[in-house]
Amino acid sequence: MTSAKTSKLVSYLAQRELSLCVTINRHCHHHIAYPPLFDKISRLGDGVAWYGLMIAIVLFDPTHGWQASLHMSLVAALCLVIYKWLKPRTMRYRPYLKNTNIQLSTAPLDYYSFPSGHTLHAVAFTSTALHYYPELAWVLIPFTCLIALSRIVLGLHYPSDVIVGALIGASLANISFMVL
Repeated sequence: MTSAKTSKLVSYLAQRELSLCVTINRHCHHHIAYPPLFDKISRLGDGVAWYGLMIAIVLFDPTHGWQASLHMSLVAALCLVIYKWLKPRTMRYRPYLKNTNIQLSTAPLDYYSFPSGHTLHAVAFTSTALHYYPELAWVLIPFTCLIALSRIVLGLHYPSDVIVGALIGASLANISFMVL
């Protein structure tokens, strides 16, 4: 495929994804009590829920909880390094900056959207925690999905930001099981 055709394809896909962001944002604004709900879910994904989970694991399983919490901490640190390295290099502006029809409902951490750090960390934490405590799947999987969805609903990320963030988070967690 020539570079001109590739450029047109990328441009077309970016426009389609932006249209999807507008549709999701508008729908949720009109049909769901979303700003307070998704903003709270997103804020929990800032780290509060994950740090609380690591503390709870140690409190409820003092014998093995330390290992799980330490593993989660190491994966989180690796995720942060990859995220901090990748995000400024991609410089993809957030959807609300590209289309004024997207209503921003919470303050962004920066101007760039790719990848979704919230999703990356949520998937990494969840994958690691479920390795040790699969019985937590009933709460961690829906919570992680809501964090990922919240990032699109709030106008902060494109679907591809969230998908790639989830893939990176899952990959780093899986690699950690091979190494640790």
